[in-house]
Amino acid sequence: MSIKVSGTQNNNIFKDEKEGKLREVGNQAAWSLSSCKPGFGVEQLRDDAYDTYWQSDGPQPHLANIQFRRKTTIYDICFFANYKADESYTPNKISIRVGSHFNDLIEVELLEMTEPVGWISVPLKDSNDKPIRTFMIQVAILSNHQNGRDTHVRRIKVRSPTHTTDLSTSRVQTYSSPELQMYSVLR
Repeated sequence: MSIKVSGTQNNNIFKDEKEGKLREVGNQAAWSLSSCKPGFGVEQLRDDAYDTYWQSDGPQPHLANIQFRRKTTIYDICFFANYKADESYTPNKISIRVGSHFNDLIEVELLEMTEPVGWISVPLKDSNDKPIRTFMIQVAILSNHQNGRDTHVRRIKVRSPTHTTDLSTSRVQTYSSPELQMYSVLR
């Protein structure tokens, strides 16, 4: 599936996090990059500062690999890009791939951006239109604006839905016999 994005994006993508519907799960994963300049690696990509970034230092595609210890439900992946600050370093085309490991990755989204500024949220859905469950996500920067060689990505967030269980007593079965009533409640 291909998604096209241009111009300034919605910076209020965190409404669902504040409401408790989504949570950031990137801190539960092991992150690796195909290349980076010294001082511009995973730590800068994952910090909460908008003035730091990952800067690649090698041939394209530039890869960010996100590996989870267990199969994880992923609602979306979010990027922060700033064309005004990064110009030719800004990603233009991004492939998002998922799988169990490096050898079985499948492209699930192709993102084409034109001068993006702000947060870009890319929902990751399976064939049944439900959030994807995966062990690994690979973000591949296929090209940059103005045919730039290296890339700047300021932030990547991976979000998962929060599951709340309704434990209200209105759903508890009521029994008429004393034998079953005795075992119907947990203490």
